[in-house]
Parts: sequence; C-alpha cells; structure tokens
Amino acid sequence: MVIELRGISKTFKVARRNPGLKKAVKSLFKRQYSIIHALDDVSFTIEDGEMVGYIGPNGAGKSTTIKIMSGILYPDKGECIINGRVPWKDRINHVREIGVVFGQRSQLWWDVPVADSFELIRDIYNIPENKYRRNVKKLVELLDIGDIIKMPTRQLSLGQRMRCEIAASLLHSPKILFLDEPTIGLDAVSKIAVREFIKDINKENKTTVILTTHDTQDIEALTKRIILIGKGRVLLDGNIDDLKLRFNRIKTITIDYAGDLNQLPEGMAYVEKYEGHAVIHIDTVEISVSSAISYLAEKVDITDFTVDTATMDDIVVRLYKEYRL
Repeated sequence: MVIELRGISKTFKVARRNPGLKKAVKSLFKRQYSIIHALDDVSFTIEDGEMVGYIGPNGAGKSTTIKIMSGILYPDKGECIINGRVPWKDRINHVREIGVVFGQRSQLWWDVPVADSFELIRDIYNIPENKYRRNVKKLVELLDIGDIIKMPTRQLSLGQRMRCEIAASLLHSPKILFLDEPTIGLDAVSKIAVREFIKDINKENKTTVILTTHDTQDIEALTKRIILIGKGRVLLDGNIDDLKLRFNRIKTITIDYAGDLNQLPEGMAYVEKYEGHAVIHIDTVEISVSSAISYLAEKVDITDFTVDTATMDDIVVRLYKEYRL
C-alpha cells in the first residue's frame, strides 16, 4: 500500500462582503466569514503502481486532496499515510518521492531557460549527476522538448510549458506522480504523446499516478479506476469497466431497411418503428450487439445502421446527475 487516507476533513474560513462602497468600508471594521467544507471524511487507499482518476466538478475538493497528499496543506482531522510518512510532518523526505504537476501553477522559473530551471531543480533535490543527465536525456526525447528547453518559460505556449512541467516533475524519479489537469492547453497530438509517456513511466518504473482532470479521454486512456468526489465527499470508488458495463448495458441500434421486420427475439425491443426504419434497444446481457445485427440482417436487407453507446463523457455526466453534482 502506498497511499492511505482515513477520515480526512478540511475547512477554510473565507472573508465575505456584499458589493458596494459602504459595505466595503464596513468590512474594514467588522469582517464576516463563511466556512467552506472543502473535504468531509474522505477515505481511500491506492496501491503501488496504480493509475487512478480522481474526478469531480469544480470545487469538489480534488485540488485540496492533492495538496494534502503532497504536504502543502494539512487537514483539520483524519490521517494521511504515504509510503509510511505523514506528508506535512516529514515534508523534506516526502517530496523526494513525489512529483506534482498543477496545470494552473508553474514550478519553472519564468525568466530563465527551461534547462536552467532543470539545473536548479537538480540542486534542490540533490540529484546525482549521472542520474540527472540520464533522466534529462530520456525525458527530453520522449516529450520532444529538445529545442524548447533552451527558451525562457515565459516565451513558451501553454502546451509547450506543460510538457516541460511534466519533465521537471520527473527529474528525480519519483515513486508517486500527482497530475492536476496535465493535458490542459495541449493539442490533440501532444495529448496523445503525453498519455503514452505517462503509461510508459507507469509500466517501466511502476510509478503510481493520481490524475485529476475534466478531460474524460485522459481518464479513459490512462486509468482503470476512478474515485468520484463531490461536495467534499467520496461518492464512488470503482472500476471503469464495471461502470461501462453498467451504463452500456442498453445499446441502441438505428436501422434503415427493406423488407418486413416484425417480432424481435428476447433482449431486443422497439423504441420506434415505421416502414423502412426502426430504432431498437438491445439488452447486451441478453443478446450481444453482433448477434442482434446478424438477426436483423437475416430478416431484412439493411441499407444503413448505427449503434449508439455511452462514451466516457456520457458516463461522467450520468454520474454527476445521479449524485446531483
């Protein structure tokens, strides 16, 4: 076991005031506060080498959880044990074994070339020279950043910077990688390259990856397990394949055909039907899609057909609706 959270709760005290000059002046002398419950009794475990999608709407508590696991924040109550350590109590040793990428934050120095930032990170982590050179060479090649590391960070596009951020987080060969929106701003080709890279380091180094993102393609490409958080609470912890089976049990076939199509076998039912056109629900537990299409092809001449299935986007939207997020 690498990561274990038990009953983690975190609240924030946030100053508030109503709009208007009079209210602003009044707030200087008498402040009003709201209590935000960012996390409420969050518990889960993540094993060595797992890649887990940590998902939820904005404000659900994802980034707060990542900051607690990385030692930036400490909770009001509960326990967090990572590799046998409490992150905020032993931060120096803890950060030697983790890498963190925040899509909205940079760990690179703004006005110097990226390569110089890498050198500074090497000194901060006290990375041995041979290991550092080997890692830089590998990361530069896999992330295709050989030319851009010579440029100051401020001159990079968002997609270029994100690839350099990922490289920077892996220079010290961390055991755990926290990725918060790692593909934000990347074009389609770069996204695929980053996903393949993350899968490679997970396979080769057994790096544990915790991914928070709104990009459902990232989730589908990288993870087999998702943890859904909403309003500060863990609402679901499950396998993606099980969720697909749950939401994809009923598929819809739409066909245009010539001939007579009347009675359907068990597992198939009409949604609508008129001459030459039909929309049919298929219960995939009762009958497979291929068997259903074969049956229809035997009965009529099919001129066109489509099979609709739930995408990862559809699954996430349905989960949000189910839990009223």
